[in-house]
Amino acid sequence: MAATDTRRGSAADPAAELHVLTHGCGLVDRSERGKLALTGAGAIEFLNGQVTNELAGLRPGEGRYAAFLTHKGKMLGDVRVLALGDRSSETPAELFLDTERVALQALFDMIRRFKVGYDVELHKRTLERGLLSLIGPGSDAVVGCAELAAEEHANCPIDVGGVAALALRTDVGVDLVCESELTTRLAQLLAERGASVVEEAAAECLRIERGRPRFGIDIDESTIPQEAGLNERAVSFTKGCYVGQETVARLHYRGKPNRHLRGLRLSARAATGDALMLGEREVGRVGSTAVSPVLGPIALALVRREAQPGEVLAVGGGEGSAEVVALPFGSGR
Repeated sequence: MAATDTRRGSAADPAAELHVLTHGCGLVDRSERGKLALTGAGAIEFLNGQVTNELAGLRPGEGRYAAFLTHKGKMLGDVRVLALGDRSSETPAELFLDTERVALQALFDMIRRFKVGYDVELHKRTLERGLLSLIGPGSDAVVGCAELAAEEHANCPIDVGGVAALALRTDVGVDLVCESELTTRLAQLLAERGASVVEEAAAECLRIERGRPRFGIDIDESTIPQEAGLNERAVSFTKGCYVGQETVARLHYRGKPNRHLRGLRLSARAATGDALMLGEREVGRVGSTAVSPVLGPIALALVRREAQPGEVLAVGGGEGSAEVVALPFGSGR
């Protein structure tokens, strides 16, 4: 698949790109993300028993964000579940699954292992579909899809200059999914409508400022959703049983997580994986990092609960420091 033009050979201006993402419309090619699809009359029933959020009653044009877990409640990954099909129908024709590439194999294995006995067919979509993210308040004007609802994960088919795509609502704009061989053409059409291609680093900086963790960097197979602040977005406490539910429910109703996702204001740039020390004790490791044009060096990290906002931690071998802050970061923009 051909990649979109990322202006190779020119030095990106981080401040200008972040301004585009917060005041205009930036374009990022995220086609490398993992993608699967489920079809069959038992697709919703099956997947609802595997993920943390409620899927029952999901209709075409709607979607959910969820996690899938081990039996001990630890995350194997997170996934965006989109219900596709005729919006006049009560049931979707397809469930489109979008996940981090690092979690794709675990999602694939889980489905293959547990779908036995259900009317479900699994389809690979990672190489067959491209995914472009439009980020910023100008995204709707670029897409020009009046039928796309405002709710996150809402989706609808759209035609952009003769290229058929699926438009889906995100928390920061609109994603577009198309046939992989049409990704470059779609990106060109979106640029002609006013989208500006930006580096992935700018989009990552915005994500970090907003306090949104990324599986495989900030959270991993040792993480329980509540530790990462995902309960409100990804977990239903009223649905039926799902894998890992007992641990998640017990921690929510009776316990306190040992760790919390926090922001870090760094004295200098740090590397993902650097140890965070409170006195002589390691309380976490650096996750995603960025240099914000407004905030300077920042990061996300899962840290033990004794590392409360306001604490100053040593980073790595003690060369730098990190002030723990509550999320999201206050950028002043």
